Amino acid sequence: MERAAGRAAALQKPRVILALLLLLALTCVMLLDGYLRAEVGGDQRVRTGASSSDVPDDVLEGGPILSFRGGQATTVSVPDKTIALTFDDGPNPTWTPQVLEILEEYDVPGTFFLVGSMVSRYPDIVDDLVDQGNEVGIHTFTHVDLSYQSDARITREIEQTQLALAGAAGITTTLFRAPYSSEMDAIDNYSWPVYEKLGEDGYTSVFIDTDSDDWKKPGVSKIIKWATPEDGEGASVLFHDAGGERSQTIKALPKYIEKMKAKGYTFTTISGVMAEQGAGAPAAAAAGAGQGTAPGAEAAQGGTGTGTDNGTGTGTGADSGSQLQAAHREATGTTLYEGKALIAAVRVAEWTVPALSVGLMVVGVAVMGRFGMMLILARRHYRQRNKRRFSWGPTVTRPVSVIVPAYNEKECIANTLKSLAQSTHPIEVIIVDDGSSDGTSEIAREAADALGMTNVRVIRQENAGKPAALNNGVRNASHDIVVMMDGDTVFEAETVRHLVQPFADPQVGAVAGNAKVGNRNTIIGAWQHIEYVMGFNLDRRMYDLLRCMPTIPGAIGAFRREAVLEVGGMSEDTLAEDTDITIAMHRAGWRVVYQEHARAWTEAPGSLKQLWSQRYRWSYGTMQALWKHRKSLTDKGPSGRFGRVGMPLVVIFQIITPVFAPLIDVFTAYSMIFVDFKAALLAWLAVLGIQLFCAAYAFRLDKEKYRYLLMMPLQQLAYRQMMYLVLIHSCITALTGGRLRWQKLKRTGEVGTPAGAGG
Repeated sequence: MERAAGRAAALQKPRVILALLLLLALTCVMLLDGYLRAEVGGDQRVRTGASSSDVPDDVLEGGPILSFRGGQATTVSVPDKTIALTFDDGPNPTWTPQVLEILEEYDVPGTFFLVGSMVSRYPDIVDDLVDQGNEVGIHTFTHVDLSYQSDARITREIEQTQLALAGAAGITTTLFRAPYSSEMDAIDNYSWPVYEKLGEDGYTSVFIDTDSDDWKKPGVSKIIKWATPEDGEGASVLFHDAGGERSQTIKALPKYIEKMKAKGYTFTTISGVMAEQGAGAPAAAAAGAGQGTAPGAEAAQGGTGTGTDNGTGTGTGADSGSQLQAAHREATGTTLYEGKALIAAVRVAEWTVPALSVGLMVVGVAVMGRFGMMLILARRHYRQRNKRRFSWGPTVTRPVSVIVPAYNEKECIANTLKSLAQSTHPIEVIIVDDGSSDGTSEIAREAADALGMTNVRVIRQENAGKPAALNNGVRNASHDIVVMMDGDTVFEAETVRHLVQPFADPQVGAVAGNAKVGNRNTIIGAWQHIEYVMGFNLDRRMYDLLRCMPTIPGAIGAFRREAVLEVGGMSEDTLAEDTDITIAMHRAGWRVVYQEHARAWTEAPGSLKQLWSQRYRWSYGTMQALWKHRKSLTDKGPSGRFGRVGMPLVVIFQIITPVFAPLIDVFTAYSMIFVDFKAALLAWLAVLGIQLFCAAYAFRLDKEKYRYLLMMPLQQLAYRQMMYLVLIHSCITALTGGRLRWQKLKRTGEVGTPAGAGG
C-alpha cells in the first residue's frame, strides 16, 4: 500500500505543477492585457522649464530630423513647399482607417509614429498602413516620457515596439519620435541623453515644425490654421490618429490637404525629406531592428524608391506598398518569430480578459444570489426547527448501532470510545479495523475494558478501504438505525440522541449531523472552522429545506439500515462515499435532513499538505459521484428533483465558482493597477463585507465565538488560491482517468473531549 501511495504521489506532482502553471498563465495574460491597455494621454510635456545647456546650439536651432551619422549630431530641415505629414499615438481601430482612406484618396503618404502596445492590439491596421505605402516610426511601447527612465527601460520600450511591428507587418523601423516631444528648441538636459543613446543605436529622431494641436479639439478651422506653415516654408506637421476622440482631425485633414496642394505644396515622408536633402536614408538601428545595412550606399544608389504623383521621393510611392520604405527593414529570423509570438499572445489576452470579465460577472451574481438564498433559507430552517412545538414525531428511544471505520487510528480511537461511553442514548459500538498496522484494535479493546463498555465489538478485516469497512459494520449491526462516524471524531453526550430523532418521520432515510473543528487554535484549523460553520452548515440548512442535501459528512451521519442496503451500501466507485450514498438515498426516494444539534468534533488537517490531500479527495470524489448519478438530471420524482435542483447547485457552487474564485483576487489586482485602484479596492471590500456578514450570521446560529472571523480576510486570500489549485488538480485527474485510493491523513489525537475542543 505504501508503494501504491508513493506512485500516486509521483503522478500527482505533474498535475499540481500544471494547475500552478494554469493560474500563472492566466495571471500573465491579465498582466499583459493591462500593460497593453495603458491609456495614451494628451500630447503634453511631463516637465517644463528644464535647462538645455548640454544641448548643442546647432541642434536647438536646426531642422526637425535628428540623426547621429558618424557619431556627430546632424539635423535636417524640410524643404520649402514640402510637408512631411506625421501622425502620433496610433493605431486606433476607429480613427486610423479613416485617416488611411483620406491619404489614399488624395495620394498622399504619411509617417505614422506608432505606440507598440497599440500595434500589438491592432496588427491588421498596421499591416494595411504599411501596404498602402506609408512610413512608420516608433513612439515607444507604452507612451511613456523616456527622459526619466533607465537605459534598460528605454531599450525595452524600443525593442518591444520593434517586435510588435515585426509581428504585425514584417518590418522594423529606424525612425523614432519621443512622446511629449515638440520642436527642436524644446530638447533639454533630461531628454538629450535619450536622443544621444538612440542615435548611437542608429535611430533617427523626428520632431515637428508645425503642430496642429488637434488633440485639443479646437475646431476644424483652427486645426487647419495651426497646421499651416508660414511663408511657404517646409514643415514636419503633427496630427494625431489616436489618443482620444479625433472626429475633428478626420474633418480637417482632407480640407488641409486640398488647401496645401492649392498653395503648391507637395507631401512626402520623413525618409523622402532626407533623400531630397541628400542626407541619405535613416541609419539601420542596431538596438531593436537588429538587421539591415548601413543606408549610405542604399541612398547613393537611389534607395528612396519610387515617387508620388506629387513628384517628391518617399522611399516608396503611395501606390508601391510592396517595396520597403527607406526607414523600414524587413524583419527576419528571431525578430520575426518573436514578433509573431507577441501578436499571438496579445490576441489571446484580448479574447481571454473580456471573456473572464463576463464569466466573473456571472459568477459574482450567482455567488451573491447564493448568499441571499442561504441567509433566507437558513433563517427559515433555524426558526422552523427550533420552535418549541416542533417535533419529528414520537421520541426515538430504541438502541442504535454506531459504526467506526478505523485505519491506523491509535492516536484517536481511545478518545472516540471515551466520548461514546458518555452517550445518553443506548448504543452498540462496532469498530471495524481496516487492516491497521499500529495496534488500533488492541487499543480499542483496552479502552473499552477500561471504560467498562460491554457494548463494543471490534471487527478486523484485511485492508479494503473505508466503504468496505462501513459495509462490514452495516452487515454486523444489530439495530435498524446505524450511526457512522470517523475514527478521529468525538461525540458529545447528547449527539446520538439528537441525531436519531428525525427517524420518527418514516420518510427520513438519513440524517446529517453538525461537524465541528476541534483543533481550531491553529491557522489552518481556524480557516476550516470558518468554512465548516459558514460553508457546510449554512449550506446544509439551505439544502435541507430544498430537499436536495448533497452530502452527509463522514464524521457524523445516521442512516436507516434498510435504506443503506436498498441502495447497495457504501459504494467503492468514488472517493466521496458519503456524497455517493447521499445522492443514492435521494434517488431511492428517501428524505435526507440536517440536525444542527447533533454535534461531532473532528480534527482538521494540521498542515497545508494534509489539507490539500483531504480537499483533493473530496473534490475529486464529488466529481465522481455527480458523474455517476448524472442520469438523475432526466429522472422523474425525487431522483429528478435532486438532479435538477441539487446537482446544478453543487456543480455551480462547489466546482465552477471555486475555480473562478482566485481569479477574483487576480482581477482585483488587475483593476487596481490598470483601471481604478480605489473603486477596485472598495468593490473587493464590499464582497468581503457581505461574506463576513454571512459568516457572522452562521456563527450566531451555531452559537460560535466571533473572534475567529478575524482570520477571514486572510482565509479568503489564501484559501481561494488553494481551492482553485485543488479543483484544477481534480479536474486534470478526472480528464486523464487517474484513480486514487482511500487516503489516510496524519492525526495527532489532540481533539479529546468536546469541552476541551469548544469555543
